Amino acid sequence: MKKNIYVVGAVIIKDNKVLCAQRGATKTLAYKWEFPGGKIENSETPKDALKREIAEEMQCNIKVGSQLDHTVYEYEFGIVHLTTFYCTLIGSEPVLTEHKTIKWLPKQELHMLDWAPADIPAVEKLVNESVI
Repeated sequence: MKKNIYVVGAVIIKDNKVLCAQRGATKTLAYKWEFPGGKIENSETPKDALKREIAEEMQCNIKVGSQLDHTVYEYEFGIVHLTTFYCTLIGSEPVLTEHKTIKWLPKQELHMLDWAPADIPAVEKLVNESVI
């Protein structure tokens, strides 16, 4: 039986653009694009986990807003339960520490990237919503 992995992703929006992060060469799903975030620890709420992960991975702070999507996707390494939230930056810009690169893109250009499969439903929903 595959392991269930509970993760969160930040859909950070600034100036009508969305922050997209590319996974590094040594990571699972190397070079795939994702909404930054990570695993939820046992004692955390999803929103608290997202704030912690963004502070650790991108050395910046976010305000976590409403949920965009929840996706369950079965990979060969486990079953990922991804919850994405709309977020805004508080203060400083993201710093590249764990990802290969980051881009700010208008939502109409999100389809140009090679997204991790679990992130694709959130991308689709984001592109079709009129929030930004």
